[in-house]
Amino acid sequence: MGNQEFDVVVAGCGVAGLSAAVAAAQAGGRAAVLERSTQEERGGQSRYTEAYLRMKSHTEVTDDFETHLAENGSGSVDPELVEEAAASHRSALAKALSIADPALIERFAADAGETIAWLQGMGVRFEFLPTQFLTKSQPRLLPVGGGRALVEALAARAEQLGVQFFYETAAIGLEQGAGGRVIGLKVRRRGTQSVLSGEVVLACGGFEGNAEMMTRYVGPRSVYLRPVCKGGYYNRGEGIAMALEAGAAACGDFGSYHAEPVDPRSGIAEPSVFIFPYGILVNLDGRRFTDEAPGTVDAHYERVTRRIYEQREGTAWVVLDARHLRIPNYRLGIRTDKPPVVGQSLTELAGKIGVPAEALEATVREYNAACGPGEWSPLQLDGLATRRLVPPKSNWATPLQEAPFHAYPIISSNVFTFGGLKIDPSARVLDGDGEPIPGLFAAGEIVGLYYGNYTGATSVLKGMVFGRIAGTLAAAERKRVVA
Repeated sequence: MGNQEFDVVVAGCGVAGLSAAVAAAQAGGRAAVLERSTQEERGGQSRYTEAYLRMKSHTEVTDDFETHLAENGSGSVDPELVEEAAASHRSALAKALSIADPALIERFAADAGETIAWLQGMGVRFEFLPTQFLTKSQPRLLPVGGGRALVEALAARAEQLGVQFFYETAAIGLEQGAGGRVIGLKVRRRGTQSVLSGEVVLACGGFEGNAEMMTRYVGPRSVYLRPVCKGGYYNRGEGIAMALEAGAAACGDFGSYHAEPVDPRSGIAEPSVFIFPYGILVNLDGRRFTDEAPGTVDAHYERVTRRIYEQREGTAWVVLDARHLRIPNYRLGIRTDKPPVVGQSLTELAGKIGVPAEALEATVREYNAACGPGEWSPLQLDGLATRRLVPPKSNWATPLQEAPFHAYPIISSNVFTFGGLKIDPSARVLDGDGEPIPGLFAAGEIVGLYYGNYTGATSVLKGMVFGRIAGTLAAAERKRVVA
């Protein structure tokens, strides 16, 4: 491949990287994109996602957008430092603090609408389509055709603008010049190494595809996790590692990830099982362990899924009776391509799913006895809660007694890791003193923003918004440097 020179070199071909490449080319820069996969599989996780966007219209984010991000934007941090991080004049300590920068959140929200309009200009259509959430607290805007439509539209525009693609090529290190300025990427293709010179945008995802990093940061039980789709296996964390080695500040919860409930029997992308609020969740010992329905499924599925991950072998079964089959459009909440395990009795079902029959029967008997009277309203919070049951069930608590009984296995998938790099509102990677590392930008999942509880339907949007910002500024910076 040989050493080559560009204005902007982008690592990653998902929506973040492609947005950066298109924006750089539109700003007059010569851009290159590195993609670890083949051209046919390009797009990483973006290719497989439905790409939910937390927006109440084509131009405005939801009312809770900034608040939710801020409330889930740090761990336990000195409150005075949090206040200082929001001030106009900040110390180096505050600027490099591992929290979601208030100014970054503000820029994210402000630029979302114009980013959607930018993509519409490439032919992408956005609609408020049905989602997999039978109950929801916030609207979701979707690109028609999902993430794949975004990838193909952006890639087509990049090709029209002359962006050069390097497939089956991995970024392995940063090339730095005088004063630590990043001047290019060291890359590897089929055993051959070379350097692509230019401003660098890291948009190569998290580390969900790297078993060593998952064990180091998330813990040894991460063997019970798996990426939510095949694209996640390409995300091996090299971008994070090379930036940290160059002095970048870390941000985001490195010990956590975005959890989604999936069927471990399935090999399709995102084989989610969101029907669990209408039954009970039992572990491999046949016992309940969490409130299955604390609120709308869109706002609470992650917390419930984390409780599943805590169980033996990271596995649970949702047990439902025939009543769930009468929920309007119930199939929207079941994305797995595998059929349910069916039993005409709880004893038969227990035998088929491999949990102790006596334990399952006792669990269901105790649960049924705790269910009270009231009207079951499956498409809205109905407040039908159990009485004197530990753990409780807060909504849709009706007895499981109508055969046939159905069960689906559920594990926690790893949609993406939370730990990554700290950037400023201009997508420049910051160093340990809170100052931009010259020549280095980042966008997408590699940017650390989330702690504890994911703000749903923001990750794809984050990639597009800051990818566009990064590409535009990187091209302008290149012109300034070479002038």
